[in-house]
Formats: sequence, C-alpha cells, structure tokens
Amino acid sequence: MENILFTVFDIFNFGLLVFLWWFTVKHYKSLPHIIPIHFDLDGKADNFGSKKFAFLLPVFALVFYILFAYTVRDPGSSNFPVKITPENEYAQFLIMKIFIRWLYVLIMMIFLNSQDYMFRYSFDENAKPKIKITTAILSVLGSVITVLMISSQFK
Repeated sequence: MENILFTVFDIFNFGLLVFLWWFTVKHYKSLPHIIPIHFDLDGKADNFGSKKFAFLLPVFALVFYILFAYTVRDPGSSNFPVKITPENEYAQFLIMKIFIRWLYVLIMMIFLNSQDYMFRYSFDENAKPKIKITTAILSVLGSVITVLMISSQFK
C-alpha cells in the first residue's frame, strides 16, 4: 500500500517538475528582455534582471527533486527530531518519506506560483499572485510543525 502511495507521489512530483520546465520554455520567447526577479511582501517587484533568470526556479526545482529523491531512498542519512531505535525506525522512516514528498509538492506550488506571477507581472504591473506568499510560507511551516508533532508520538 505504501509503495503505491510513494509511486503516486513520485509521479505527481515529477509531473510538477516537467510542467514547470514546460511552462518556462513555452513563455520564454514572449518575455521582455528585462523581467522582475524579486518581489517584496506586498507583491511589488523590487529587483529586475535578464529574462534568463526565468530558468532559475526550474533549475532549483530540479536540484531539489534530485536531493529529495536521494533523501527518501536513504532515510538513515537524514536528521530526525527523535532518537531512532529499532522499535520506532519503521514509523519514523515512513513519516519522513511521506513528509519529504509532501514538502516537495509545497515547494513546487510556491515555485509554480512565483513563476506564473513573475511572467504575468512582466506584462502587467497590476497583476496579483494567485497564492499569497504568506499563505505559501505558512503552509510549509504548518506542515513542519505537524510532522514534528506526529514524529514525537512515535518515540
């Protein structure tokens, strides 16, 4: 059962990575030569750069995908909030494998939202992000807190 869940997660995460690359390549030619590359918390661009920066998020997403794929294949190399014992090893490794995959989904949602916003803002300064950055950050923090609480139950 868990292998099916992991396979679905892995395919979905790989699909998100491919979609981000496709989205970037598809819109790259239509971008102006100078695009916003950083936004303040109010959503206004405060730094601009070459349109080549459009590939920065897909490259980071690929690096994270490789890093996370290695991490879930070798769970013993990770840092855990509790001491790993033979009694709790299975539960802790299972929690970690699910959480890492879930964390990648959240990161990809942030990257996709940021890329979409950056492209739309390039043409319309009144564009708004589809997901506010505070919501995205709170979802990651909430997930981390949740996994720490769950992990502490299996000492």
